[in-house]
Amino acid sequence: MPRLDLSADPVDLTAALVDIPSVSQDESLIADAVEAALRAQTTGFEIVRNGNAVLARTSRGLPSRVMLAGHLDTVPIADNVPSRRTVDPVEGDVLHGCGTVDMKSGDAVFLHLAATVSDLAHDLTLVFYDCEEIAATYNGLGRIERELPDWLRADVAVLGEPSGGFIEAGCQGTLRVRLTANGVRAHSARSWLGDNAIHKFAPLLQRLADYRARSVDIDGCVYREGLSAVRISGGVAGNVVPDAAEIDVNFRFAPDRSVEQAIAHVREVVDGLGLDFEVTDSSAGALPGLSAPAAAALIEAAGGQFRAKYGWTDVSRFSALGIPAVNYGPGDPNLAHKRDERVPVQQIADVTAVLRGYLSA
Repeated sequence: MPRLDLSADPVDLTAALVDIPSVSQDESLIADAVEAALRAQTTGFEIVRNGNAVLARTSRGLPSRVMLAGHLDTVPIADNVPSRRTVDPVEGDVLHGCGTVDMKSGDAVFLHLAATVSDLAHDLTLVFYDCEEIAATYNGLGRIERELPDWLRADVAVLGEPSGGFIEAGCQGTLRVRLTANGVRAHSARSWLGDNAIHKFAPLLQRLADYRARSVDIDGCVYREGLSAVRISGGVAGNVVPDAAEIDVNFRFAPDRSVEQAIAHVREVVDGLGLDFEVTDSSAGALPGLSAPAAAALIEAAGGQFRAKYGWTDVSRFSALGIPAVNYGPGDPNLAHKRDERVPVQQIADVTAVLRGYLSA
């Protein structure tokens, strides 16, 4: 089992984590290493193993509790393990490798702080979980919520997802709807005998093209919504008028809407077009909750720098539990999952310094 030095530079600790392959559903080795390191190199933590998740918490009776959460798994490796470090004339000192961005640099920061901050201002809960990168059914955080709900109680949660070193608060909700048009099949040489299902999408596509997205300011975070066609299918053959066609529409909505309100809104947009309507996927957004005292203190520690999170992350799970949650970690999210995934080492140092100041008394 690889040995992790939690007191080492978080950049070196990131490299050590990257060098332990941990593709989703194959996290046992990295979970073993994290558990062993926490047990041997930290004091005052209760530590629990749940599947391939590792949880640790203090119970000092401090007035607030902060949760630091990060997933241990990565997408499949793309010839980018082991890690390597380079100095680029534009990007500077950079660490390359699968998971450097998503999200072993965030995990490394959390592990390092657990071992090196002794004068905590808040009680601390650490949650390192498995299977975030695959279907939600397997997500270790969901399993922990079901089996160990007491561990997911805090005044604020920090998810170490890559955010470029900015605090990204809350997240958008997401909804996918499948709209189906039905017609009458006919030979294309005698098209007047048929009813073209694909043509029935013309009014819908015009409505989507003309759609004006709503922007909503919540706790100083501006969330911009978006309604987009993301897939279209139909057709039988090159000489047949199609009698059926489908189009998938994705609605990214601000967290002041519930899933039910988002569905109702999309229904309004497509009303009167005569299309069958089916919800195929939905996830609620997460309110930023930055007015909560523990969250406000984090913003202050970060120099007041924060913005809305575009996209969906596991902060939604914390929001559903009534916990204000933010995304805060090193790395450009646009580089996540890429073959050339990489993180500037300065971002790792900066996030470490901010969180150290926030967690320290």
